[in-house]
Amino acid sequence: MIENKDFETLTAQDEQVAVSIYPELLDSDTQQNELWAYCLRIENKSDEPIRLLSKEFCVTDNWGNNHYECTQGFHGQLPDLEPNECFEFEDTTTINGAAAVLYGTCQAVNSQGKIMTIKLPVVMFDSQKKFQGISAH
Repeated sequence: MIENKDFETLTAQDEQVAVSIYPELLDSDTQQNELWAYCLRIENKSDEPIRLLSKEFCVTDNWGNNHYECTQGFHGQLPDLEPNECFEFEDTTTINGAAAVLYGTCQAVNSQGKIMTIKLPVVMFDSQKKFQGISAH
């Protein structure tokens, strides 16, 4: 889906997990509908294995419309990540308007059963500027 990952990325990191987002505008029409692809890269920075369990994403367009995606796993997968291992997840979202914001969290569990909430970097999709970061939690 995303062919070129040699462009600016946004990253949020804590002591256990680093999350990067690579967005790309795929298509737009005269009705201001835009198809965006994004690649989410999650890297286990801890000293123990983790399992990615779920994701909760929200895309809010400039009209205030919200599209929520709350799912178990990533396209049916519950990825296990060893220390320093990465997982990449690609998906698309359609935006109705000139801009939108993507934000959310992922859930993971470590080898002791502790649930972790992983915050995504907040990304603004804007076809005029391609994309820009708003903040990284």
